[in-house]
Amino acid sequence: MKVFLVLTTFALAAAVNPLEDDGRISGKNGWYIPQPDGSLLWMAIDVVTNLLAELANQAIILGLPNDSPVYFYLYTRKNQYSAQQITADYDSISNSNFNAEHPTCFVIHGWTQSYESEMNGLIRDAWLSISECNIFVVDWPRARSVEYISSVAAVPPTGKEVARIIDYLVNNHAMSLEITRVIGHSLGAHVAGYCGKNVCSGMLQEICGLDPALPCFSFDKPNERLNENDAYYVKSIQTCGGRLGFEKPIGKDARYPNGGKEQPGCELDLTGRCSHARSCDYYAEAVQGNNFRSIRCNDYEDAVNKNCSGPYSDDKMGAVNNYEFANGVFYVLVQSSPPYGDCS
Repeated sequence: MKVFLVLTTFALAAAVNPLEDDGRISGKNGWYIPQPDGSLLWMAIDVVTNLLAELANQAIILGLPNDSPVYFYLYTRKNQYSAQQITADYDSISNSNFNAEHPTCFVIHGWTQSYESEMNGLIRDAWLSISECNIFVVDWPRARSVEYISSVAAVPPTGKEVARIIDYLVNNHAMSLEITRVIGHSLGAHVAGYCGKNVCSGMLQEICGLDPALPCFSFDKPNERLNENDAYYVKSIQTCGGRLGFEKPIGKDARYPNGGKEQPGCELDLTGRCSHARSCDYYAEAVQGNNFRSIRCNDYEDAVNKNCSGPYSDDKMGAVNNYEFANGVFYVLVQSSPPYGDCS
């Protein structure tokens, strides 16, 4: 209750005495923080820092042994629509449909979502349509905190829990990191980053960040967010740059659909929710269809300003095997309705 009151007090103070619009640079001197009602509230960087410190102190004072619980739900072709809840326990894994010979994907949702959210089903079904694989959908209840910043505070420990079960599967059930991917949307992308940072049994083959969350994360602090060194191959699909997602490139392979700031078909998308979520739709379609043409850009500013020219790249956005060769910043052509990919 105390933490909620502290958060509310700061939020009300910012709402009553808003900062001047001039000089606000999201990610530089503050952020537009998502609110439960769907609006965005400007908070200066020192306010956010103090709130996160307060939350950390509260966790220490309360001494909660499981302040950020994490649950894992396994889907395979044998149980595509009926999850098996899994724990880091020999019998739990042995009695499940997990098969270490098959590729494995961990899918991590963002703020307000759960393992039953639509994005998880889209990505699960996309992968199972093309491959026999293990799909672990990660559920972290702190993502459903009323206050966004409370969920941000849970990102590092949640990433460590995902890393822990990955190490367990590698060390006790012969799972290979060479065929293991972690896919995260929004805050889930940064959970994936902390997972990659904390895996002890080796390095993950791939992390895919679906519009990695910008609020409360800084580009110039890569150790506190998803970055290109968290796996052998880190790719990002950036769709709401400068609002809910990063504008600067996050992955070694950074894709900018429609320039990466707003997406066609998302009319009156003032807070960016539609554009932010579209990254999941694009990814699921890309896994199945490999149908998103891309143009290599000189830098991310050219991608954002749609100033990229030249032939289409052989590396399409979200392609399953891009890790073998893709590197750089790409502008991606997209449509306003499904199928979103443009390979005409």
